[in-house]
Amino acid sequence: MKKYTHILIVSIIATTLFSCVKDNGKADGYGNFEATEIIISAENNGKLIQFTIDEGDQLKKDQFVGYIDTVQLALKREQLMVSKSVISSKSKGVLSQISVLNSKLKAVRINKVRIENLIKDNAGTQKQLDDVSGEIDVIKSQIKSVEIQNAPVVNELKSIDVQLKQIDDQIQKSKIINPANGTVLTKYAEPNEITSFGKSLYKIADLSTMELRVYISETQLANIKIRQKVTVKIDATDTMKSFEGVVSWIASEAEFTPKIIQTKEERVALVYAVKINVANDGSLKIGMPAEMWLNN
Repeated sequence: MKKYTHILIVSIIATTLFSCVKDNGKADGYGNFEATEIIISAENNGKLIQFTIDEGDQLKKDQFVGYIDTVQLALKREQLMVSKSVISSKSKGVLSQISVLNSKLKAVRINKVRIENLIKDNAGTQKQLDDVSGEIDVIKSQIKSVEIQNAPVVNELKSIDVQLKQIDDQIQKSKIINPANGTVLTKYAEPNEITSFGKSLYKIADLSTMELRVYISETQLANIKIRQKVTVKIDATDTMKSFEGVVSWIASEAEFTPKIIQTKEERVALVYAVKINVANDGSLKIGMPAEMWLNN
């Protein structure tokens, strides 16, 4: 009896050891959380008149957050409008001349038709018809001459219209409009500072859904697919906190294991990067380490 009891105990111990070896308590992947960060830059030069954001603020897409001084642009626009008004008055004078000549041409053509009818009735002469035809040619020549004079005026008006569109575009770009929903990570400028085109104003990222980048071995590729649900764990006070994640991307090419992930001996191993989307309840931060566990 003692012999059988001893065998049973040994069997239980062996089974336990085998289970421990099979389930070694290691995650299927390790990595860090990322987010798509966008740096918002100034699109104009000038003084930053208003800039109402702080780090940690939640911003909505198309939200107005400030503007750059537009006084000089407004003055330039006003000057262009005055120039356009002066040139337009010149153009109106030229157009009125063309209108008068067109009316005169119309009357002469009517007279030509009348003379042609008289000739058919032997009541008119060829000289009368020739005189009217010559008068029509003269009026046409006058109209063409006036139109040539008006062409530079029209082109100048078109040039001013283009300049006005450029000014309006610059004024519009002086408004700082937030391009996407997100949280302000870093603020690079303050109100009343002089800014310039391309200068960074603030950095924003959408933290509502975080992206965990982990690395897996070639043997694990067969067990993971796009849109597959996995478990993501982070360190908590007493135990690890779990989240549900969804695989959004799997690298098509292998790369060397990043130094921050594995030991020196394992850095030479080729691995594949995997991205996992995780809904953020507020506890996930950029750069935070996490583990990925495949759901069996």
